[in-house]
Amino acid sequence: MIKLEISFRGLVFIGLVAVLLWGLVRLWPILILILTALIFFAALLPYVEWLVKRGIRRTASVLLLLLAFVAILGGLGTLMIPPLVSEFGNIREQLPSDARQLDNFLAKFDANLNLEEKARNIDWGKVISGRAAINYGQQVLFAVFGALTTVVVTAYLLIDKPRLARFIFQFVPSGREPEVVGVLQSLSRVVGGYIRGQVITSVSIAVYTLVILLAVGAPNAIAFAVLAGFADIIPVVGAIIAILPPVVASLRESPTQALIVLALLILYQQFEDRFLVPRVYGSTLNLPPLIVFMAVLAGGELFGIPGVLLALPAVAAGRVGMEYLLEKHRRSLGLPLPTSEPLAPEADTKEAKRG
Repeated sequence: MIKLEISFRGLVFIGLVAVLLWGLVRLWPILILILTALIFFAALLPYVEWLVKRGIRRTASVLLLLLAFVAILGGLGTLMIPPLVSEFGNIREQLPSDARQLDNFLAKFDANLNLEEKARNIDWGKVISGRAAINYGQQVLFAVFGALTTVVVTAYLLIDKPRLARFIFQFVPSGREPEVVGVLQSLSRVVGGYIRGQVITSVSIAVYTLVILLAVGAPNAIAFAVLAGFADIIPVVGAIIAILPPVVASLRESPTQALIVLALLILYQQFEDRFLVPRVYGSTLNLPPLIVFMAVLAGGELFGIPGVLLALPAVAAGRVGMEYLLEKHRRSLGLPLPTSEPLAPEADTKEAKRG
């Protein structure tokens, strides 16, 4: 027999934990927005401080940066959305003809996939039905509301940063302030560096895609280049989103052009994965590829697209916390501190140093 005895204090503690978990589950969409705002806060804070040091008031500095950010996003959306909507209409109308061209091209290699017949059998009424339009409209509305909320929370954090710092440090035991400052600076470096590195890789793939599509004469080159830049934000799946639409659009011109676009875009993905990303993120994230892949899968499974987007900065922030705990444990044992970050993969660290 197993006999369990729980005190009244234990029951209260279990009840509080259960209520806390229930609240986290119910409020998770709000927590996602707050976490996103914290990531943007860490990325924009150095630039706000730079403007403040040059005599611009903090509120004006924050508004200036956020207005520039929103204006850039709005301009990119204007360049991307209307051509892509038009491109979708063209794909719908010309899909059987494009499939026939591809069938003829594949027939040279003794491949018979009957793509034209499959294209004619697509029920577009179900794909773009009224119910689907309403669902997409609701998702767009929620996305816009979430984006506005994130902007407002980010602005509040940036403007009230000195007051928030004083509020946080009043709970820090005396003498531990330098320790907390070091951890917060590491978190800011990791998360902010991730955002700035993402900007570099997104701009790189957008420029490369634009040059390639203009060189081969593909339609809507600017729209597809902007789409590639946004898709690069999404780990793993983003490569498919960046490659597939311009290849399908190029297929209308000729199968040869589509193959050229496909080959060159895949070549860039290999360059980014093997050369650019280790140099941009090597000294910031220091995460092995397996950890990145597992984090993205877990984030997507648990929280969908927001989980995919937040997986890498969240895991990188967790790495900072683990390094702090390991360092604290080594200090307590009187052991020498490591000269490099203990959880960083050695190969990536060397690669970052060479870069």
